[in-house]
Amino acid sequence: MTMGDDKTKLLRSLSIDRSASEPVRSAGRRRWLPIGAAVAACVVVAFAAFAVAEFRNQERPRDTSSQPVAQSQAPQPQPREQAASSSESGNLAASGYVVARRKATVAAEITGKVVEIFIDEGMTVTEGQIVARLDSVLAEKDHELAQSRAEAADAAIAAITADLQDATRIMTRIQTLSQKNFATDADLTKAQARVGVLTAQLRQAQSQFNSASIDAKRSASVLYKHQIRAPFSGVVVERSAQPGEMISPMSVGGFTRTGICTIVDMDSIEIEVDVNEAFIGRVVAGGAVNAVLDAYPDWSIPASVIAIVPTANREKATVRVRIRFVQKDPRILPDMAVKVTFLRDAKAGSAAASKTTAAN
Repeated sequence: MTMGDDKTKLLRSLSIDRSASEPVRSAGRRRWLPIGAAVAACVVVAFAAFAVAEFRNQERPRDTSSQPVAQSQAPQPQPREQAASSSESGNLAASGYVVARRKATVAAEITGKVVEIFIDEGMTVTEGQIVARLDSVLAEKDHELAQSRAEAADAAIAAITADLQDATRIMTRIQTLSQKNFATDADLTKAQARVGVLTAQLRQAQSQFNSASIDAKRSASVLYKHQIRAPFSGVVVERSAQPGEMISPMSVGGFTRTGICTIVDMDSIEIEVDVNEAFIGRVVAGGAVNAVLDAYPDWSIPASVIAIVPTANREKATVRVRIRFVQKDPRILPDMAVKVTFLRDAKAGSAAASKTTAAN
């Protein structure tokens, strides 16, 4: 065997026999054919369903007559501080809040420690009623001392007055004797000098008495300020301080409070709304208004316009309007949200009726 024959056999042993792998490939192809056919069928069915749905949608008539007009004309929500647009009847609507014209945080005019508090939230107080009391031991002692000084000055005035009256009688007697040459000029001069000295001492004592009286009144005023009183009649809506706390008319740092309670005069409550300046011409003082609280949406409250505040808000382009309640009700509370409707037609009708009555 030659070298060439050996190379030929070696090459034949390294070659791949494709006839053995051909059946395996044929079996794999036959296995994937059903799967591909199923996928294609699904695609065709989906396309056919989509085409049928599109055809039905095109053939179905569009009936918009049954849709309510209110849905297409639904008003856009407005901010609370902005006025709403006009209603179908021509009335202007706006939103605002219930406010109190008289609302005060009651505080002390002096710095001191709270000893007693006589009020609580929800209580009704009258003007001048004591709501709290501060520690007044030192103030009472100062007042007693000032009173004693005033009494001492008063007693000094009485004593000097008695001496002056006696000196005046002596001087008058000496003057009579001097005219009859029974008394010397020296005795007369001495008596006159004593009367002058006592007169000056009396004026000094009277000045001291006036000063002591003023000091006594001042100490009495300071003592009076240790009792904190309500500035007006109203309802307590907030209690801030507690017994034992320090209170001051101004904040001095730490835990010093500046207020005892907050009082609201419920008779001074009214409505404040911001009306868009584009519609402010439709609001007039004295005009009729219907108010509806958000807390009681089924309750229509009659009201009227008090005044239009003569200034505009540059940022919001609104004008503030004050509205009064025709009749107060305990259910109406400060800071409640409220919606109002300015009844322009109602006012015009009432004006026309008044003119008709006057003409008749």
